[in-house]
Amino acid sequence: MRLFLDQMFRVEVAAHLRLMGYDVTQASDVGLSRADDAEILARAISENRVLLTLDGHFGNWAVLPLTGHTGVIRLRVDPTTTQNVLRLLCPFLAAHDRRCFANHLVIVTHARVRWIRTAE
Repeated sequence: MRLFLDQMFRVEVAAHLRLMGYDVTQASDVGLSRADDAEILARAISENRVLLTLDGHFGNWAVLPLTGHTGVIRLRVDPTTTQNVLRLLCPFLAAHDRRCFANHLVIVTHARVRWIRTAE
């Protein structure tokens, strides 16, 4: 699976995901460490990667409309330590094929997973 991590994730998260066999690019790897959400999303789409974010703005269509994308996974975890992120994210990714994320915003918490179709 090809993943794009926004600038909020620590490098240890990317390193662990790579060890698990995921193809991971971080925003900071491609000069987007200070980019806005629209630039991050555009880059993920252009590279055909599922975007992983901790940013609550993803899902607020007034701020950033989501149409025609590879998928956005928004993690809601507190505190956002590397261990907590990986404990939530790794089993979720292992249970899903990347194709199911296309045109969906998926909000993942410890209590539930919410799938929102954002485009046809």
